[in-house]
Amino acid sequence: MSKRLMTVFCLAVMVAAFVLSAQAQQTLKVGIINSQEILEKSVEGKKAVAQLEEKNRKTQQDLGKLDDQIRQLETRLSTQGLTMTQEAILSLSADLDRKRTERQRMAEDASKEIQELQQRLYLRIQSEVMPLISNLGKERGLDLILDLRAGGVLYFNPTIDLTQELIKRYDATKTPAK
Repeated sequence: MSKRLMTVFCLAVMVAAFVLSAQAQQTLKVGIINSQEILEKSVEGKKAVAQLEEKNRKTQQDLGKLDDQIRQLETRLSTQGLTMTQEAILSLSADLDRKRTERQRMAEDASKEIQELQQRLYLRIQSEVMPLISNLGKERGLDLILDLRAGGVLYFNPTIDLTQELIKRYDATKTPAK
């Protein structure tokens, strides 16, 4: 009886191993996208990048004006300091400190604003692209789509790259109907 039970058990283990092996041999269909490329090459991505660059350019201009004012105060203090009264030197030094503090606060605020704007723009684009990724995956019968930007991918066959197709579809959703 125990030999029979052992034989049945061994047979069951072999059947289970065969079933698992057959399932493991099914091919996994994978696609790749590059979200950075979508951002750089799609119409909406280019708009977002341009908007961020414009905000950064304006911030740098404003900071440059403050830097000029600070340099002027520093120059005035160093060149005219010997001929100024103690009260005038203290007043000019206080003005210089205020300008430096103003510049530091402006730089910090601008950095936060740019980061928040970047996050809002990228999240908006991502929310618009995600349904397109899902649809493309379903159409192609894919089991998995990976993002190259997210990392972890060391090699892939370029034939599974869906980025260009996704950019075309995303741009098509933003092109006004004629």
